[in-house]
Amino acid sequence: MICHPSAPPLAIRSVTARLIDLANSHWLGLRWRVEGSGKVVLPLLAGRKRRDNLWQRTCFELFLKPSGEAGYSEFNFSPSESWAAYDFAGQRTDRRDRAMALPPKCVARVGGDVLIFDAHVPRQSLPHFPAAMGITAVIEEEGGTLSYWSLKHSGNRPDFHDPACFTATLAAPHIP
Repeated sequence: MICHPSAPPLAIRSVTARLIDLANSHWLGLRWRVEGSGKVVLPLLAGRKRRDNLWQRTCFELFLKPSGEAGYSEFNFSPSESWAAYDFAGQRTDRRDRAMALPPKCVARVGGDVLIFDAHVPRQSLPHFPAAMGITAVIEEEGGTLSYWSLKHSGNRPDFHDPACFTATLAAPHIP
């Protein structure tokens, strides 16, 4: 992932993200890996609850825009285990809470200078496939320093809702 140049990190060397557990027919799994995480600030555990404004602290995000549609969905996952899910009719317009069959599962693990964050989203709560995909992260470090990570950025300020950030494609799952 690429850090937006307007908000450099203190100590983070890299952030990567990938899909995991692809054969799971019930959950879509994602994993973020933060290298140089010694100064990362993690929110306190709050339980698996829907909460707004998670992006103001360390938060990992997934954006999905189904092929041929103007609208898209945003999923926010916090190391606190809190989560949020929204649907938008267009870029940052007509936001509404997305119905979720079950709450996502969020797990953070820290070891040495590495933070691993896994999120699992119920497949039945995802929009239809194929979908353009953006995977992002907001990382807070000591002193309130925020850095913004995405597969791609455009513009002078970080904006994960920009369609230019949806650079990957999530195809329909092939579950054996």
